[in-house]
Amino acid sequence: MVKKYTSMAYANADELIFGNSKFPVKAGLGLEIGAGYTSPEVNYAPRPGAGASKEKLIKEYERITTDIMARMVQIGAPSVVLETEHVQQMSNNPSWGGAVAHAQKTIMEEYHDEYGIKCALRHTIGDIREDRDYLQLRGDKYSTFMEAFEEVANNGADLLAVESMGGKEVFDYSILRNDTAGILFGIGVLGSMDMEMVWSDIADVAKKTGTVASGDTDCAQANTAMFIAGGLLDKNLAHTTAIVARAISAARSLCAYEAGAVGPGKDCGYENSIIKSIAGVPITQEGKTSTCAHSDLMGNIVMQCCDLWSNESVEYHGEFGGTTVQCWSETLAYDCSMMNVALKTGKAKDLRDILVLSDKYRDPQGYVLAYDNAYKVGQAIAKDGENNYLRAKNAAIECCNIVEEGVNSGKLRLTRFETNALAKVKADLEALTDDADKFMSDNLTKFKQEVAVFKPENYGL
Repeated sequence: MVKKYTSMAYANADELIFGNSKFPVKAGLGLEIGAGYTSPEVNYAPRPGAGASKEKLIKEYERITTDIMARMVQIGAPSVVLETEHVQQMSNNPSWGGAVAHAQKTIMEEYHDEYGIKCALRHTIGDIREDRDYLQLRGDKYSTFMEAFEEVANNGADLLAVESMGGKEVFDYSILRNDTAGILFGIGVLGSMDMEMVWSDIADVAKKTGTVASGDTDCAQANTAMFIAGGLLDKNLAHTTAIVARAISAARSLCAYEAGAVGPGKDCGYENSIIKSIAGVPITQEGKTSTCAHSDLMGNIVMQCCDLWSNESVEYHGEFGGTTVQCWSETLAYDCSMMNVALKTGKAKDLRDILVLSDKYRDPQGYVLAYDNAYKVGQAIAKDGENNYLRAKNAAIECCNIVEEGVNSGKLRLTRFETNALAKVKADLEALTDDADKFMSDNLTKFKQEVAVFKPENYGL
């Protein structure tokens, strides 16, 4: 049963803070997420040759897990979450994922029993529903997809997650053409429809196995826009367009929680601050600690209300300070120690605001995601929370208004390129109908004609 959000979890934006969520989540071995402290969440990838066989892959993850747990104990870190983002061999062969989860959890249990470290294991299943040329969101691949969740849940994974891809075929076509309606249709409508199906089933698996349905992220779409937009010298895509896509993605990623997920939301969901303001669920975030995987313009600001703090994915290999997972887990742990001391000494809001102000005016993306403005986007979504189209459109329009207000205040500066892009996106949005059925009909007709790989049956249409 999908239950839509039509109100905010927090009375005002100032209540948003790291380490605290309205609805904490208990998971794994003694860990509680969002219950007054932050924990590191270490994200990693095996070396390319490790997937040559099931046995070799298991050994690789055993080394990764042992390295992380040993380093956490060595530096006295009280808690940690490990996130295993599946390589394709693990999701396409669910027994491989189950075997890896079992091997990892066995090691984690040993460290918990010996040293008392609180810990949990997240497995993020790969969305294997993508064929070479098109998405096959339903059918045989879906059965394997769901089997992968069951296998890891039955073999030690505590938190179930995915980066689902519904709507990507339309989004990819539209983002290259600066087609605002297409971006809204791909993320806010098609993506939301797919999320409701996927997460209802994941929540059922979690309930059956006694695990936690954690959350999704719009990596396939909003993160694509962010990466294309790039840095301050890049002009492949306007940053104002990228943050509009991000605002829309919050309405889409919220669907996981409406279908039964409870958090923590995944690290690369930069929309998570908006979602936390609406749903009150704990969230993971990544920022300055994700430079091992990519660059962004929001390295500090996204720490503002995280409950888990992540590094994104780092390939497992050696560094001067140890293996990569040892180095990055230690960095994350010290960041969490800083946040936890701020919480205990009553300085949390001071630290939060320092983090925010260090990035808020760097770029329109950070400006909109600052907790005060993220809350406003959340309110726009909740206003028409029952309607996937209207709430996504509301989020996009509010995003444009927030950026305009920032520019008018003189605190946010945009180039002519960015200003023109913002004006275009806002005009496109204001020209759209408020009739969700008409919007759906018009876009189905358009994209069936223009995008050969778009198959409405993927969405039950």
